[in-house]
Amino acid sequence: MPSAANNQVYTGADGTILLAPAGEGPEGGAASTVIEGNDLIQVGRVTGVTVQVSSAIRPFHEIGQRYASELRSGNVSVRGHIDRAWLNGALLRLLLGEASEQRPRASWAQPAFNITLMAENAANPGTKSIVTLHDVKLEQWNLSMPEDDFVMEGADFQALYVSVRDERA
Repeated sequence: MPSAANNQVYTGADGTILLAPAGEGPEGGAASTVIEGNDLIQVGRVTGVTVQVSSAIRPFHEIGQRYASELRSGNVSVRGHIDRAWLNGALLRLLLGEASEQRPRASWAQPAFNITLMAENAANPGTKSIVTLHDVKLEQWNLSMPEDDFVMEGADFQALYVSVRDERA
């Protein structure tokens, strides 16, 4: 039986980000190499994560009617962005896989992994909200080196699908 809806209020300080390879194929294997080699199972120094889930909704308008008579749901897209105050090349390796080390002669598998975002308030242990992004691939990596601030790297990603779970103590 599903637990009651979680009604806790969270801040970024309550969050944890975990990475895991997606499956056992070449893409999951490429992600496993980067995640384990860079100790990225629990991601640290993250200052912001944005996840956006959108559904293409198309209205159907009949001739002579001003309001739509039906709304049809279409494709669902899951995408987001991570800001990270850290620079060790791990996110770039998750984007490029083996191509981050040297230019490969043939095509290569782009790493695919899962991102789990978990929020648990220390004042109410055992009550969690867990969002899992499945089969994530990075689509863009960027680096910012400001004159008077912290060096930041960022990555935009897309996920195949998203699942959410609330746990209550």
